[in-house]
Amino acid sequence: MKIVVTGSLGHISRPLAEKLIAENHDVTIISSKAEKIKEIEALGAKAAIGTVEDVDFLTSVFRGADAVYTMVPPFLGAADWKKYIGSIGENLAAAVKASGVNYVVNLSSIGAHMPEGCGPVSGLYFAEKAFNQLEGVHVKHLRPGFFFYNFLGNIGMIRHMGIIGGNYGNGTSMVLVHPNDIAAVAAEELTLRSFTGKSIRYIAGDERTTDEIADALGNAIGKPGLPWVDFSDEDTKAALIQAGLPEEIARNYAEMGAALRNGKMAAEYNAAKPIPFQPTRLADFAKEFSAVYANQ
Repeated sequence: MKIVVTGSLGHISRPLAEKLIAENHDVTIISSKAEKIKEIEALGAKAAIGTVEDVDFLTSVFRGADAVYTMVPPFLGAADWKKYIGSIGENLAAAVKASGVNYVVNLSSIGAHMPEGCGPVSGLYFAEKAFNQLEGVHVKHLRPGFFFYNFLGNIGMIRHMGIIGGNYGNGTSMVLVHPNDIAAVAAEELTLRSFTGKSIRYIAGDERTTDEIADALGNAIGKPGLPWVDFSDEDTKAALIQAGLPEEIARNYAEMGAALRNGKMAAEYNAAKPIPFQPTRLADFAKEFSAVYANQ
């Protein structure tokens, strides 16, 4: 099969491409960086260098593909982040329509049912909407939970302050997932193409409270009793700005944390249960976390 993968060599796109190539599929990887060409070709894929803001470019790469994996690459320079994410979704959908592709596996997120109030994920609501308006195209929206690797961003806090935390709420249950497991699900959907119409697949590897997460990660790095500290939305926003993020991005991340805390972000996921867990659990990631912590 001829499959196009967006997202360059990111946390999901790389293992996805590697799995597809191992199964002898013809894979093209879209990247905005020409310096990625050698690395992409070393995997056994073709490189297509261009931007997701260019519909004509996307159309030319998508044309003739049996299936396409779409995602909105991170861009922290947007003046209106939600609007930007939605516009890239519209670009991808327009290219799918113009190229004649019939099957799309689209990376979205838990919480994408919310047109407002969920930070960047609310942008994915509009990306999903653009794909859902396509006639004659089969689309599977993947809605994974919170990426395990996001906790790597707390290493400095743990090392220097002896705490881990966020504005997700004390005792809040978080839906967690490893990017490798998302990649495996995406590969399955792309190659089997057993879905029709427009549908959603939730992806989860574990569900743990913030205290359980702190315990697991603390024990893994030799800091038993590591406390989870809940921060206010304003303090979260201020800390993100101090860390170098633009105000627009910091505000959206704080908003997403609030949606997780108040339960709105996970509402449709909870209504869709039971959702089978993927292989990687919190205990597995804790070992990975420990290795990264030791080397920083």
